[in-house]
Amino acid sequence: MKSIRKLDAVVVGAGFGGMYMAYKLREMGLDFVGFEAADDVGGVWYWNRYPGARCDLMSVDYSYGFSREIEQEWTWSEQFAAQPEILAYAKFVADRLNLRPLFQFETRVVSAKWDDDRSLWIVATDKGDVFEATYCIMATGPLSVPKEPEFGPLSNFKGELYRTASWPKENVSFEGKRVGLIGTGSTGIQVVPEVAKEAKELYVFQRTPSFTMPMRNTKFDDEFTSELKRHYPQIRSVAYNSPLGGVRPQSTRPYFSIPLEQRQSLMEDAWKQGGLAFLGTFSDLLINEEANEEVAEFVRGKIRQVVKDPETAEKLIPRGYPIFARRPCLDTHYYEAFNQPNVHLIDCIGNEIERLSDNAVHTQNETVELDALIIATGFDGMTGALLNFEVTGKGGLPLADKWADGASSYLGMMMHGFPNMFLICGPNGPAVLANIISLNEQNVDWICALIDHISETGQHCFEVTQEAEDQWMDEVRSLAELTLVSKAKTWYTGANIQGKPRGLTVYTGGFKRYRDSCDEIAAKGYEPLVLN
Repeated sequence: MKSIRKLDAVVVGAGFGGMYMAYKLREMGLDFVGFEAADDVGGVWYWNRYPGARCDLMSVDYSYGFSREIEQEWTWSEQFAAQPEILAYAKFVADRLNLRPLFQFETRVVSAKWDDDRSLWIVATDKGDVFEATYCIMATGPLSVPKEPEFGPLSNFKGELYRTASWPKENVSFEGKRVGLIGTGSTGIQVVPEVAKEAKELYVFQRTPSFTMPMRNTKFDDEFTSELKRHYPQIRSVAYNSPLGGVRPQSTRPYFSIPLEQRQSLMEDAWKQGGLAFLGTFSDLLINEEANEEVAEFVRGKIRQVVKDPETAEKLIPRGYPIFARRPCLDTHYYEAFNQPNVHLIDCIGNEIERLSDNAVHTQNETVELDALIIATGFDGMTGALLNFEVTGKGGLPLADKWADGASSYLGMMMHGFPNMFLICGPNGPAVLANIISLNEQNVDWICALIDHISETGQHCFEVTQEAEDQWMDEVRSLAELTLVSKAKTWYTGANIQGKPRGLTVYTGGFKRYRDSCDEIAAKGYEPLVLN
């Protein structure tokens, strides 16, 4: 066995959260190392390089706000950045701040175990190295472990097989090929129009239709870029004090507070604007079922207008769950693609995929022969990354046991029974319901302030009390009961993974309210924590 290296901290993950954490720890003068399975920074944007991959948050939001220099030196090319540009941005930041030497790349953490006797974390990697650290900081992200399909081993298919969550770096051509796509969430919606441009035939296997609205992306000109850079401080201030942690359009106007004609006019205008405008037109769409259904019906009408074949249109129309309760999707000519003669929709409701064979997908009712197959079945969200390796707390408690009935934590950042462990973007914070870059910055700053506080007290160990964790989870659950988000079967609620506990455990109180809670706890000297 290799020698054991002693550290102040380890950081797991080199996405946007892990990169900022590494920067802050270095500024604090701590001895630490970061681990990343990929060969470079970027997190999910390193792996998700599939055709059409693009962020559905505006680039002004999906960027760091902690460095004025980076804001001025980096120039975004368009409102919704594509994967190559986002990855280039991550690499630019890593270069600008010299972050790569802080990480061991192509290295996976295989276990993280708390040593009760010595009050420290023992972290082992797949390289055989062992590290002992005071703090273990998980920057694994909410979407990093792909979901395994339910219809048997992918290895049964002998044609070209691609997973959107680990797309090859080299160019992939579908020219003249029969291509299948399984999955029509936000990823599949981005893939379809791109693959449809070159595939001889594209077969889209759909189980649950998603609501998606036109992105209508725009390029930035020099004049706007200059304005944006000049006003970044004010823009960030608005973002950090908003319920979403960003500058996405929001309204305080309830749906039924204005007459029908005006409501229709506002929705038509938002649809024409595209992007995120439609999501912020009314304030109560996730608490008022009647309002939600009327807006959903408006969008269903738009699908019927775009898709020429009425039978195909009806299959593409989402029903049975509230609009925006599943992840809101933005698209570029998704519905239009189904007007192309080479694009075929396979409705899997009552026609489930049963198995794969050498060159085909077999459903209950038909066999579709293919040259290539794309798997876009999503992720084991929120908890998947942390349960993907061995994490053991006090008394040998496995994290898998602690979360056997569902994820629980305090602020989404700390867990009773797991001293000196931090989750930068854990499952019980705002996570996927807020701008994740703003959340990463907020939580990293809070974590580093707590580490400073512990050091100043002369202590070296903290643990959140069970009572505090229970109280936080009570608040999370009580807020969840007020929203329609819990009424859809999604990865938000764990419904996409067989055997996973069901329930909405994401904090739905909004980014600003969450920040206020964190600030209040810090101002009171971190009372819910026991230091020793």
